[in-house]
Amino acid sequence: MSMTDFLPWQQAPARRWLASRERFAHAWLIHGRPGCGQMDFALAGASSLLCETPREGLACGQCQACRWVLAGNHPDLRRIRPDAQAMREGALDVAEDAKKQPSREIRIEQIRSLLPWFNTATHRGGWRVALLYPAESLNAIAANALLKILEEPPEHTVFLLAAQAPDRLLPTLVSRCRRLPLTVPGAAESVAWLQAQGVQEPAARLAAAGGAPLLALEQARAGQPVMPDWMMLFLDQAAAGGDGAALADALQAVDPADWVDGFQRLWLDLSLGAHGLPPRYHPAEGARIAAIAKALDPAALAHAAGWLQQQRRLARHPLNPKLLTDHAARYLLQAVRPR
Repeated sequence: MSMTDFLPWQQAPARRWLASRERFAHAWLIHGRPGCGQMDFALAGASSLLCETPREGLACGQCQACRWVLAGNHPDLRRIRPDAQAMREGALDVAEDAKKQPSREIRIEQIRSLLPWFNTATHRGGWRVALLYPAESLNAIAANALLKILEEPPEHTVFLLAAQAPDRLLPTLVSRCRRLPLTVPGAAESVAWLQAQGVQEPAARLAAAGGAPLLALEQARAGQPVMPDWMMLFLDQAAAGGDGAALADALQAVDPADWVDGFQRLWLDLSLGAHGLPPRYHPAEGARIAAIAKALDPAALAHAAGWLQQQRRLARHPLNPKLLTDHAARYLLQAVRPR
């Protein structure tokens, strides 16, 4: 699949969306949960709007415009994303003087760089498409600059904002966009698609990714185990009554945002197990999770869930990562001690 193609489960909604292109809104907020493919949808949508010979409304992938999109040099397409995202994609348009730690934000300079582009003629009089992703990475100054542009949008220009967390966007910016929510496909379709991509244990992968096939594929290609080693260690220590020292050491090597997210998923599985229900994210470890869940204190479990939610807001910028992991290991193991 190339960047001009929609994912199989996106093709029908894409055709419905693109059918109204003659009276298109000037800005669209394309959003959905992580791993549902909003970035892929937005890029394929941009390709379809720019395609010279669309097939059933979708990009042909073969015309000159599609070849330009694939090469990353279509004159009427601008991709605005953080430097860190562009570097992960291997893009060549990251500033040479970028910091050693590339920015995770979309900055005002990137929004301002669009202004001269708006004043140039479009190729063959067609659309001009500005693609921003992930839109929630717009910093406050850049978001306000974009808002001013959308208040008086340039002609023949469509803005496609792809987001996983639209609630983190400036409300007035959201109000200037038409919303296009995306969903994940059903489990059977997702498993079949993952199998076609060569993913081993597709059902377990899909469950661990919360039903999001693209996230499952990303984790598989990165060589990540279905259940991370540190989480296996947590279950081992929870069963054995460990003090958390080994777990704290293991968490030191993990991004705090990742282990907080992982614990939140595990906590849901423990909560389900406490009510005699099968786990959602880690069915392969269902027996161990159930054994721990049936003996724990529901109040302690609920309190720890609230603590994890608080850490989710702080995990990207912890003041003292080692102190956080030491406390988390001890506290979370204490929370699952038998009553």
